[in-house]
Amino acid sequence: MTIEKNIDKDKVEIILEGKLDTQTAPQLDLEMAGLKDMRSVDMDFAKLDYVSSAGLRVLLNVQKHMNATGGKFVIRNVNESVMEVFEMTGFADILTIV
Repeated sequence: MTIEKNIDKDKVEIILEGKLDTQTAPQLDLEMAGLKDMRSVDMDFAKLDYVSSAGLRVLLNVQKHMNATGGKFVIRNVNESVMEVFEMTGFADILTIV
């Protein structure tokens, strides 16, 4: 998986490409830990092919942190297979997906 970050003051856009799974989730978790002061996190999943439970855990942690700090977390451009995972796990109800 590749992670591209575009930072503008207290806003960050994260573009993910590949698979967010057991092997790559720690990489995203580490990247997100370095962005604790962000008020807005926008993730682009246009090139993300797959998300596993390990990836879901990272996304849940980001959502919890943003809720606790009053920030905004949005996921964009989700493909059908990833959206199906979000719907089956109930994540579609707790994440802002546009």
